[in-house]
Amino acid sequence: MIIGVLTLELYIPQSQSLKEKRMVLKSITEKIKHNYNVSIAEVGNQNLWQRSTLALAAVSLKKDDLEKVFAKIENIIEQNGNVLITERVKEFI
Repeated sequence: MIIGVLTLELYIPQSQSLKEKRMVLKSITEKIKHNYNVSIAEVGNQNLWQRSTLALAAVSLKKDDLEKVFAKIENIIEQNGNVLITERVKEFI
């Protein structure tokens, strides 16, 4: 069994308030939760209105499966025109 953790630093350039940031993040996290069996939470930069840190965790029997899921999730986020991924860290246990 492999546990994968993906940590993403996000930049939300059009956000002008925490409320706007939360709306963008909620849209992204709901879409990810609906399509993939992962846990996701905002774990950093909660008080900054143009920055966020999301952490995702998933469990699988194979590391390759987790890599594929994480790549698809990154694509979903990058296709959202409101968010840029500035840093990504993958960890496998």
